[in-house]
Amino acid sequence: MGATITDPFVGRLVDSRYEVVSRIARGGMATVYLAVDRRLDRDVALKVMHAHLAEGTSGSDFVARFRREARTAARLTHPGLVGVYDQGVDGETSYLTMEYIDGCNLRRHIGERGALTVGDALRIGESVLDALAAAHRVGLVHRDIKPENVLLATDGRVKLADFGLARAVTEVTSTTTGTVLGTVAYLAPELVVRGDSDARTDVYACGILLYEMLTGRQPFTGETPIQVAFQHVNNDVPAPSELVRWLPIEIDDTVRALAARDPDDRPVDAAAALSLLRRTRAALDDETLARHAAVSPSIVLPTATDPAETDLDADEPDDADASPDEESATDGDETALIETGDARGTTVALPIGLGVGVEVLTAPPAEPPRTRHRARWIVLVAVLAALIGAGTWWYLQVGPGAYTTVPTILGQSEAEAITILDRAGLAADPTSAFHAEAPIGEVFATTPGQGDRIRKDGAVAFTISKGPDYVPFPEGVVGIEQATAEATLVASGLKAAYAEAEYSDTVGNTLIISATLPDGTPAEPGAQTIRDTEIRLTVSKGPEPVTITSVVGMTVADATAQLEPDRLTLAPTEVFSDTVAAGLIVDQSPVAGAEGHRGDTIAVNVSKGPEMLPLPSTYGQNVKTAEAALQAAGFIVKVEHPQGISPLNIVYSQKPEGGEGKTAPKGSTIVINVF
Repeated sequence: MGATITDPFVGRLVDSRYEVVSRIARGGMATVYLAVDRRLDRDVALKVMHAHLAEGTSGSDFVARFRREARTAARLTHPGLVGVYDQGVDGETSYLTMEYIDGCNLRRHIGERGALTVGDALRIGESVLDALAAAHRVGLVHRDIKPENVLLATDGRVKLADFGLARAVTEVTSTTTGTVLGTVAYLAPELVVRGDSDARTDVYACGILLYEMLTGRQPFTGETPIQVAFQHVNNDVPAPSELVRWLPIEIDDTVRALAARDPDDRPVDAAAALSLLRRTRAALDDETLARHAAVSPSIVLPTATDPAETDLDADEPDDADASPDEESATDGDETALIETGDARGTTVALPIGLGVGVEVLTAPPAEPPRTRHRARWIVLVAVLAALIGAGTWWYLQVGPGAYTTVPTILGQSEAEAITILDRAGLAADPTSAFHAEAPIGEVFATTPGQGDRIRKDGAVAFTISKGPDYVPFPEGVVGIEQATAEATLVASGLKAAYAEAEYSDTVGNTLIISATLPDGTPAEPGAQTIRDTEIRLTVSKGPEPVTITSVVGMTVADATAQLEPDRLTLAPTEVFSDTVAAGLIVDQSPVAGAEGHRGDTIAVNVSKGPEMLPLPSTYGQNVKTAEAALQAAGFIVKVEHPQGISPLNIVYSQKPEGGEGKTAPKGSTIVINVF
C-alpha cells in the first residue's frame, strides 16, 4: 500500500494551518510532506521531526536546539537556500515549513545520468558554495552537505536544503553520547576525530560532492561506515584524474584543495572556495567543460553504511508505489546511491576519535583452529582480552573517551546554561560582563569554546551579558585641539576615529569641527553612548586658500562686492593722490595674484584727490621775492613779461589769484606777470 494511504499524517491538519497532502520522503531524522498552507494558500514542504529524537534525557536539549537552529536558518535570505517559513509544535510534533521545490535532488540526478559534465559539476558546485557563503558570513555551518540536500528545480535553479536539523542533532549526540552524526561519505576528518566543525568542514564536503559529480562515484568506499570514515581520516582524497584520465590538473588541484585532510590547507570558508572554483572554470576551455566521464547511470542499493549497521534506528524507505515526485524531494536521507560499495546518503552515528591509532581490518576470518592448538588459542585470547581491557581503560581514562564536547550554551540564560552543563557532566563557572550586542542575561562567550573538547570532569567558564556598557559623551570636544579632543574621548571610555579634514571659515586650523556617532548623528554632550564606540571627529584645516584679485581703481563699494564670495574684507585708508581721482582705490596689500585665505583682510588706500595748499598773493612784490614765496608754499612758479623786460621787476598780476582763503593743488604751476 502506498505511503499516501498508510502514513497517519497524510490528510491531517497540523497546527490548524497546514493540510498534509502526501509524503515526499522519510529519513533518519525527519519525514517531509507536501502540505498546503491554508492561511496563505500555497504549497509548502512540511518537515516533521521524528518523535524518538525528543525522547530521553537529551530530548529537551534537541528540541531547544532544533528551534534555535530553525530561527537562525529562517533569517538566512539567499536565492540558493531553501527558505524556512515557519517553525512550531503541535502536541508532541515539532515541525518546520519550508519552500517547496518542484524537481529532484542531486543524488537522483547523478543516479539517472551518471557523471555530470565538467561545466554542470562546476555550476552546481558554485551554486552550493554561493548559498553556503551566505550562511558562513553569519557564522552558520550546515554540517550535512550531500547530494540529497542539493535540490535541482525544474526551472534550473539549484537550492541547498536542511540547515539546522543536522546541526541540532549533532550537538546533542556529541555532548551526551560521544558520537558524531553525519553522512559518512562526506564527513571531514576533524569531525570524525575530534567532533570539531566550522566553515571548512562544509568546504570539505563540497570537495567530495564535486569529486562525485565529476567521476560518478565517491572517493572512499567500504563495507561499513567505520571503514569509510577511517579512510577520510587517514587517506588524502585521490585526484579525480586517477579515474577520469582526461580531467585537467586544474580540476585535480581544486578538488584536492577543497577536500584537503588538514582544515588549514582548505579555503577558509565557502566564499574563498567559490572564488577558487570560479578561477578554475575560467581556466578551462569550452570543449573540456562539455565533456563528462563515461559512467553508466544506475540506481542500486549499496551494501556500505546499511542502516542496520549504524547506531541509529533507521527508517524504511517509502513503498515502491510511491510517486516519482515523492522520491525526489527535499530530505532524501534514504535515497539509493549509484554504485554498490559506496556510502549511502544515510545519516549515521560514529564515535568521536575514530580513525586515530586504529587499524580497520577487512581480511576474511581465519579458519577454525585445530584441536591440538586449543591451548595456544586460549593463551592468545587471554592476551587479546588483556590488551582490549588495557585499551578500553586508556580510551576511557586518557584517550578520546575521557573527553566530551562543550555543549551549546551560547544564547542561553545562566540557569539554562548550568542545567545543560550539568546534564553533560560538566561544572559551570559563570561570570558577567558588558556586551554591546548580546541581550542582558544571555551567555555570549565560553571557555573552552563551544564545540571544543574537554575532559568529562572539567568545568566550562561562561560569561553572561550585562548588556551594553553606557558612558556619557563628554563636554567640550567640538572646538578644541585634535590631540586634546582625542584624549578627552579616551578618558571617557570612547575611541576616536577621523573623517577627512575639512576647511572652515569659522573653526581654526587643527581644531575639531564636529563629532558624530557611527550612525552619522551628532554626538551630543551628556548623551549615553556604548563604551568603546568610535566617535568620528572632523578636524579643521582652517580657512580655504584663495588667490587675491585686484581692486585698484575701483570704488570701495565695488571692491567689497567683488571680494564678498571669498569672504575677504577691506580695510580702507584715505590718502591724497595727484594721479587717482577721489573715491577710487590707489593701491592694495596683499597685491593682486598673492595667495591668501577666506576671511583675510585686504588693506587699500583710497584717493582723496590732490592736496590743496594756501595760495599767497605776490602782487607788487619783487619778482625774486614772489618766486621764493610761491615755491616755499609748495607751488611751481612761471615768470612772464607781457610788456617786455623792465628794470623794475615788479609783479603786477598772478594766475590763479592768491590771497586770504585762496588755495591751489600742491605742486600746481602759478604764473606771475612782471614789468
